[in-house]
Amino acid sequence: MRALVVAHDHVSPIGPIGDQLERRGYELEHFLVVPEDHFETPAVTTTLPDFTSYDAVVVLGAVWSVYDDASIGTWIHDEVKQVQAADAAGVPVLGICFGGQVLAQAHGGSVERAQRPEIGWTDVASVDEGVVASGPWFQWHFDRWVTPPEARLVASNAVGPQAFVLRRNLAVQFHPELTPSSLAGWLENGGEAGARTAGFDPERLVEETDLLAERNRARAAALVDAFLDQVAAVDLSADL
Repeated sequence: MRALVVAHDHVSPIGPIGDQLERRGYELEHFLVVPEDHFETPAVTTTLPDFTSYDAVVVLGAVWSVYDDASIGTWIHDEVKQVQAADAAGVPVLGICFGGQVLAQAHGGSVERAQRPEIGWTDVASVDEGVVASGPWFQWHFDRWVTPPEARLVASNAVGPQAFVLRRNLAVQFHPELTPSSLAGWLENGGEAGARTAGFDPERLVEETDLLAERNRARAAALVDAFLDQVAAVDLSADL
C-alpha cells in the first residue's frame, strides 16, 4: 500500500503520523510543494502527483492561507482539484491544519480568518472519541474553516471547528504530527517572532511540547488508526 504525503514547506515533517502509517503497512511517498529556496516566495509552478493513484493521501500544514492567491499562486487550486478527484475515486484523505482547510474548501465549505489565533496546546471537545480524542492538541493557525454542509462535525472549541469526517476524508485543524524537533523548525523559520507578535510565549511552547511529546505520539497513532479503520473503511456503495 502506498500513501502520498503532501508537504507544503520544508519545515513540516509528518512525524508520528507517518510512523504509524508505516507500522500499518504503508509505504510513504513524499511530495514537497514549495522548495526551501522559495519559502519566502511560495507562488511556485509545480505539478502535483495524481492523488487517485495512491491508497491514501495525507495533506499537511502550511504557513500560508488557503485563500491567499496573491501569495501562493495557482498551485492551491490544483491541490483542491486533486482532493476532489481523490474523493470521487474513494481514496482516503487526511488533512492536517492547512490540509484540513483544503478539504473544507474542496467539499463545499470555506476558509476564513479566525477571530483569534490558536498557538500552543489547546483543548478540543470531541463528539466522537473513537475518531478524535478530546483534550489538548497542538495548534498553530490564524484561519479556520466553515465545515462543508455534508460533513459530520467531530470536534470543535470556542475558536471554531476542529475536525470533520466526510465520506473517506478526515480533516483536523490541529497538528497531531508535531514533535519537539518540528516545533524547533517552525520557531527557527519565522515562528518565534510570529508567536511573540500574536501574544504567545515560545519558551512555554517548547516546555509544554517536551512534556507532552510522548503522550501526543500515542494520540497521533490512535488518530491514524481511526482514520484507517473507521473513516477509510466506510462503504461508499451504501450511498448509491
